[in-house]
Amino acid sequence: MRYIALLRAINVGGSSTIKMAELRALGEDFGFSGVTTLLQSGNLTFEAREAALPDLEQRWEQAVFEKFGVSTTFVIRTTPEWQAMIDANPYPREAADDPAHLLALPSKHDIDPSAVASLRVAIRERESVAAGERCLYAHYPDGIGRSKLTTKLIERHLGTLVTGRNWNTVLKLVA
Repeated sequence: MRYIALLRAINVGGSSTIKMAELRALGEDFGFSGVTTLLQSGNLTFEAREAALPDLEQRWEQAVFEKFGVSTTFVIRTTPEWQAMIDANPYPREAADDPAHLLALPSKHDIDPSAVASLRVAIRERESVAAGERCLYAHYPDGIGRSKLTTKLIERHLGTLVTGRNWNTVLKLVA
């Protein structure tokens, strides 16, 4: 089975704590095959025997902690789950016209619809959100950098951890 793994809240790159080559090597040493990384922001794909996602997430989290001393969260999806997330995108126009300002925020756990309603009330600017299956979609028409719709705010309302990727990255990961 091919998996897509996202590291949450970690700086992965040439001069940071974990280099992409080291992350790939860790996955290969751990027995995963076809380990590839994308960009410098904690995105990787790998192949493994089919397993429960929480087990795979825990294995990766433990391996990264033991090897690098970094505590991070992994959010993992199968390739079919990732494609289903793309297909369920409630913002097709924004995906086509403004993909850099559309985020998919896969979550560790299910998203309660009442939590999304609470989050919508907290939004003060022009951003909008919609929930999918274990994913929040967020459109930031005025840009992400200065928005008050932060990951911290989202997680506080949803009660689960999320990690965001812009739509361009979402599509690159499935490819």
